[in-house]
Amino acid sequence: MTDPMLDIQNLQVIFGTGRLQVQAVKNASFHVEAGESYGLVGESGSGKSTVLRAICGLAPISGGHVRVDGKEVTTPRGKAFYRTIQMVFQDPYASLHPRHTVDRTLSEPLAIHGVKDAETRILQALREVGLGPSFRFRYPHQLSGGQRQRIAIARALILRPKVLLLDEPTSALDASVQAEVLNLLEDLRHKMGLTYILVSHDLAVVAHLCQRLLVMRNGESIEETTSAALRSGQASNSYTQSLIEASQGFSRDAPQPASSLAT
Repeated sequence: MTDPMLDIQNLQVIFGTGRLQVQAVKNASFHVEAGESYGLVGESGSGKSTVLRAICGLAPISGGHVRVDGKEVTTPRGKAFYRTIQMVFQDPYASLHPRHTVDRTLSEPLAIHGVKDAETRILQALREVGLGPSFRFRYPHQLSGGQRQRIAIARALILRPKVLLLDEPTSALDASVQAEVLNLLEDLRHKMGLTYILVSHDLAVVAHLCQRLLVMRNGESIEETTSAALRSGQASNSYTQSLIEASQGFSRDAPQPASSLAT
C-alpha cells in the first residue's frame, strides 16, 4: 500500500505564549491521495488557512506530524520540499511584487533552484495558464485581477511541483473570472497529475473542485465528507448542515421583516 501524498496527523499550531497564547489549529488530521483535490472549509478564523501555512513553513508546527509522500517535513523546509509543494495565495494584488515584471517573477524560482533554460520554461508556463508571450514583460499594474492570479499559478507551477496549496485562490476575483480560474485549475490538475488542497469559505467552489473535504471550526476538525454529500445537502454534523444552509442563501418565501416606516 502506497503512502498518501500528504498525511497530516494531530496537527497543532499555537501562536503566542502565556495568557496571549492562541491555539489556531487543534489536532487536525486528514490525508490526501496523489492526484486528489481536497477541500478545507469553515468560517473565518476556523484555522483552515493556518493549516496550509503550517504545511509550507509559514506557521509553526507546535505538535503532530506532516508527511509528504511518506517523508516527515523538516524545519526549516529544504529546497526539495519547495520543488514538491507550492502555494497560491488569496490576493494576487499582494502576492506579486509591484516592481517586478512577469519575466522576473517567473525566473526567480528557476534561478533559486538552479534550473536552466529559463526562457523556454517561462514561455511554457505562460501558455499553460492561458497567457501568451506578450505578457512576459508586463508589470502587475498592467494586468487584470484574473491575469495576475494566472501569473501566480504559473509561478507556483514553474518548478513542476506535485502539490499545490490553494488559499482562497478566487475570492478576490469577479464572479465571471472566478469560473475561468477554477476551470483552469481543474484542467491543470488533470493534465499534470497534480494534488490540490483548496481552502475556501465558498462551498460551491469546493464542491466543484474537490472530491473530499474537511469541515473546520475554531481550529478543530468537525467532519470529513464528500462533495457529493455537500451538493445533496447531506451532513451528519449540525454545524456542517448550518454551513450548507447558509451557502444556499435566503429563500424567496422567507417572511419579510415589518417596515419601520409602516403606519
